[in-house]
Order: sequence, then C-alpha cells, then structure tokens
Amino acid sequence: MYQIVADEDDFLVIAKSANVHFHSQDGSAGVMARLEQDLAIKLYSVHRLDSLTSGLLLFAKSSRAAAEFTELFTQHKVQKYYVALAKGKPKKKQGWVVGDMAKSRRSMYKLLRTTENPALTQFFSQSVAEGLRLYLLKPLSGKTHQLRVALASIGVPILGDKLYGGAESDRGYLHAFSLSFSFRGKEYRYLSYPSQGETFTAADTIKQLQIWSEPEKLDWPKRK
Repeated sequence: MYQIVADEDDFLVIAKSANVHFHSQDGSAGVMARLEQDLAIKLYSVHRLDSLTSGLLLFAKSSRAAAEFTELFTQHKVQKYYVALAKGKPKKKQGWVVGDMAKSRRSMYKLLRTTENPALTQFFSQSVAEGLRLYLLKPLSGKTHQLRVALASIGVPILGDKLYGGAESDRGYLHAFSLSFSFRGKEYRYLSYPSQGETFTAADTIKQLQIWSEPEKLDWPKRK
C-alpha cells in the first residue's frame, strides 16, 4: 500500500502504491487511515493523489504544519513533477496544456477553450518503445484529474486510465515522481521511481527517467 520515504519531525513522505484509495471507502482503509493506524499518530492531509496514481505523497504531523504546507501548495511553492505513459502520437510532443476544466459525465472532467481560471500543465515527452511515449508533467495548478485530462486532450489518454479512454493495461500509468519545497528555512527534495507496472519498470523507461531525475533543472518549454 505504501513505502515510507522520509519521516521528519513535522511531516511524513510516502510512496503510495497504485490502485490504493486516499480516503477510506467500501469498508477498507485508505492510505491515510492505514498510516495513522500503523504508526499510531495523527496525520493531516495537505494534498492528494487519485487512486490509480502511485508515488510521492506528503502528510503533516500537526495542524500548524498542515496550515504551512497548505499555504505552500496554494502559492505553488511546492514543485511537483509526474511521469506518465501513453500510447499513440500526441498532438504535440512538448509544451503547455492550458484551459478551464469542468465536470463532464461519469465522474470525468473536460478541458474547455476558455481560460478564466485555467489548469496549467507543462510537459516533455520521449518515445520509449514502438507507439509508446513517456511524459514528464509539471502541473502549475492543482485541479482534479488535471494531468489525466491534459493528456487525453492532446489525443493520448494515459495507459490504463479506462475512465479517459486509455488502452487496457496492468495499471494506470501515472506516477508522482518528484517533490521539492522549502519548509521552515530548509530545502527538501524527494524522488521516487515507479516500482509497479511492467512498462514503467522496463529498461528503456527507467533509462529515460534517470535522464529526467533532476526535473527542476530541465529547460522547460515557455508558454506561447
């Protein structure tokens, strides 16, 4: 269900497994409840991951720390990078996906042409196999399903993301790869390579992830 990446005085960082709910539901404990139970401590959520998404997730250990982290997330001072795999040829191989988001059918969201309060996503991509590309995604806003909608909108829904039309696979191929921030005067940076999914752990995918292992130093595409 999870692996502990860092256990600090004020916060905890874990790598969540794929197909694990954040909140408890259907009578089974979500990852936060399981952590509180296993560690016998009270935790405070400051951001979330979809059930299909694996990777880095941060929890505060006090209401004061939670308020500070919430402010950091609100001000976009926490750098988050995700990786995803998708089949097919995208409308563009790198750049920005920008647009307002609205609820659609069946718990889905859709990207609109308007930009009043837009979801903002920067991305790179690289071919890792015939008909398969790896995407490095930098969300500059925190909308529900933002990255799943972003890739679907450029014609390449995430592999295994059945809700948005992704090809059938052994998991949904979206992973929270890197997390960095400054908290109480100290810099923190965490990196988590995906460990689940045959295609995420393939040699060519891992090789490209290693090239992207310091995403904040890459020359990100400018917004046109």
